[in-house]
Amino acid sequence: MDNMQRARAKAEAGERLTLADALALYEDNDLLFLAKCARRMKEAKSGKKVFYTVNRHINLTNICSANCPLCAFQVKDGDKRGFVLETDDVAKILDGAKALKNLSEIHIVSALHPDKDFDYYKNIVKQVRAALPEADVKAFTPVEIVNFAKISGKSILEVLTELKEAGLDSLPGGGAEILSDRVREIICPKKATTAEWLEVMRTAHKLGIRTNASIMYGHVETIEERLQHLITLRDLQDETHGFQAFMLFPFHPEHTELGEERGLKRVGSWEDMKMLALSRLILDNFDHIKAFWIMLTMPIAQLALGFGADDLDGTIGEEKIIHAAGAKTNTGITRTDLEKFIRETGYEPVQRDTFYREVQE
Repeated sequence: MDNMQRARAKAEAGERLTLADALALYEDNDLLFLAKCARRMKEAKSGKKVFYTVNRHINLTNICSANCPLCAFQVKDGDKRGFVLETDDVAKILDGAKALKNLSEIHIVSALHPDKDFDYYKNIVKQVRAALPEADVKAFTPVEIVNFAKISGKSILEVLTELKEAGLDSLPGGGAEILSDRVREIICPKKATTAEWLEVMRTAHKLGIRTNASIMYGHVETIEERLQHLITLRDLQDETHGFQAFMLFPFHPEHTELGEERGLKRVGSWEDMKMLALSRLILDNFDHIKAFWIMLTMPIAQLALGFGADDLDGTIGEEKIIHAAGAKTNTGITRTDLEKFIRETGYEPVQRDTFYREVQE
């Protein structure tokens, strides 16, 4: 049996794939075979259910000290496009969120503001917790947590402990991009290293803080680096069992320094579906794979439900980071439309909270 046959047999049987297996399946490019195997694994984990949540995104600022070539959202301090949400601004958003029926999550991610101290972010968590005690507070990527540690002089453990005491429930999975320092030196040289990103996640899991994980693909990484990223996440999940879900972010090059300098184009839907199915098969110890509709567009996210995804994320409300890079999707969606898109695929829509507990009417 050659490498390709062995990899296909393992995928069909739902066995753990090695990096060599994953590379063989990627090169094989048999999309319908991958879809069949990934769909089987998805249904073994969550049956006919496809999850979504009623959530509200808050981006606190776009003024950033990292200035990553990858990012179209950030601006330098003093740029007229810059904004910072203060307490009153956040209060207005939270007042609007209170009107959402069955709201279960406030999702906060931000830039690395050069002047805001750790107390600013901690107090935002306290404010959200006080205003919406029933909602889960999912806030701050590992990149932000590393920044908090640096600006406060505290350890990652201390930062996460204080945020948890303030009301933090979980961490989003952003900022992972590609877990290769060769790649990170090109796309985000001032952000957290691979080791730092993993340390935050490992520490959070030890504290009982559940997290998501992600990948940003389609820029300067090799296919091997892309697939090794998935195996690195799988290894940490074997160790901690703290990841809840995984999501894929195709790189949107529009308005980014990286895209302009290298002439990069957004990868196509074939690549999106291949990566999604391979992610479902490689990440055999992750319960959930998200098709992040605001990044993929809803038609592609809907298609992703046939390629191993079992979650469309949520209603969102307003999203700025991905749209700054040229995403043309709406900034929010209704529960009715989300459920309609799910039912069209033959799956059952299930509203969840941050921790995949089903929300009853």
